[in-house]
Amino acid sequence: MKMNFSRVMAQVAQRYASQEALVNVERNRRYRFDQLHRLTNRIANALRTRLHLQRGDTAMCILENDNLSLLHAWTAFKGEAAIAHTNFRDSLEEHRWQVEFIAPKVIFIELTLLQRYREMLCASGAVVVCMDEPPADCGFAQSFWTLLEGVSDEEPDVESDVYQDTLIYRFTGGTTGKSKCARYTIDNWLAARDSMYADSEQSQALNEHTRYLHIAPISHGSGLSLLPTLFRGGCTVTQNAADLKAWCSNVEAERITTALMVPTLVGWLLELPEATQYDLSSLQTLYYGAAPMSPSKLKQSRERFGNIFFQLYGATECAQAVCTLTKADHLCAVETGRLASAGRPATGIELKIVDEAGNRVANGVTGEIWLRGRGTISGYHNNPQGTAAEFSEGFWKSGDLGYVDEAGYVFIVDRKKDVIITGGFNVYAVEVESTLNSHPAVSMSAVVGIPHDKWGEAVHAEVVLKPGMIVAEEELIALVKERLGRFKAPKSVKLVEALPLSAVGKVLRRQVREGYWVDQSRRVS
Repeated sequence: MKMNFSRVMAQVAQRYASQEALVNVERNRRYRFDQLHRLTNRIANALRTRLHLQRGDTAMCILENDNLSLLHAWTAFKGEAAIAHTNFRDSLEEHRWQVEFIAPKVIFIELTLLQRYREMLCASGAVVVCMDEPPADCGFAQSFWTLLEGVSDEEPDVESDVYQDTLIYRFTGGTTGKSKCARYTIDNWLAARDSMYADSEQSQALNEHTRYLHIAPISHGSGLSLLPTLFRGGCTVTQNAADLKAWCSNVEAERITTALMVPTLVGWLLELPEATQYDLSSLQTLYYGAAPMSPSKLKQSRERFGNIFFQLYGATECAQAVCTLTKADHLCAVETGRLASAGRPATGIELKIVDEAGNRVANGVTGEIWLRGRGTISGYHNNPQGTAAEFSEGFWKSGDLGYVDEAGYVFIVDRKKDVIITGGFNVYAVEVESTLNSHPAVSMSAVVGIPHDKWGEAVHAEVVLKPGMIVAEEELIALVKERLGRFKAPKSVKLVEALPLSAVGKVLRRQVREGYWVDQSRRVS
């Protein structure tokens, strides 16, 4: 089926023309619905006529929330070329690999990264577009706003197949040491929109009075709320800095009604003395995900903010609400023990728990969670092996181990894949181990997630050194920070004499991990 997304958005813009649609707080940019529609038309037209991006081409964004919002789904779906989202907080080396993998014709980048990334950008062969005015002597990058000068804001009149044409890429972590690249169609993203309308509580929370503040990267899960907010006439408000004081100030100043956080940030917010200095009473819905809320934190949070909490469970590979623990659920979630759950499957999602052979198991029996729905991607870009291993008859094999209780609530108890979720970010053990093992003093390592009060899980490494070698734990942590970025670096390193090995010499991470999760009912964050 074909869709002219610009025409669809024009109808939305006409309905809510004079209402505020997008606010970029750090750059003090404000766009009404009619203005946002015309601006995204201009950007889509510039991609085609000035950057010569056609069907099958890709532009990559290494951007913060403010600037990425201008090139997000509402722009990507108006054009022919795909737009690849990256995590701005990733390291230079991670971005270098992503650029080499995608081979984009155009790279959009922040001014703050321009000089440090110069060598990589020039080597890529891509046209480099800086979102703010580059220095006058910068000969390798052009200005985004200069690029738009004189470009028509008429509708691009592009039709795309909503099921077949890939128009957005997003990177996941990689169990083989490198990120996997998820590919999305228009319908995948409309599934995210429709899944948020299907639930009565969410449907009521998204309306023309909604003001949705994004502190989490919209390159990832937070960005899935942009279209649901847009189509209901609500306003998207972006914040770049992971700064809770600024978040509180923005909630008060912008009268924010809706936001998304990981439980870690909710806990920090409760402990932030300055938070009491701001009026946060406009908040009506606070989504959280990546981990459940602890009973003590929920009690404190409800006393502070009221019953506004709503848990979402989702995944990069399934771009829609998968499970929801609603506000109504939270009223009795502690007493029923269901606060530890991920909620019940959302309308439109097909969830099943299977054994090792892929056969469905009975309620109460633990198995792997498989997901299928309109938001489920068809596979990974340029990775047939990964696609074959993780997808079966339209289902994505999540790697989460869990069970469903008699009322249909889904409990996640462990992970089949070696992924650590720390503060809402996915870290794959093998990529951290690969970096640690590259140190000349290291013989082998095992990286696991261990319980952490604030982060849910913390990245921890156990390391065996080569005979006669000496290295400080801090040096190993610094190495990972440099190569992979701060959030993937171990919070702790333990030097050990040996690691548990399989018969063929493979490190048994699960055995290392077991010792840190003793007496924990839920063996993941």
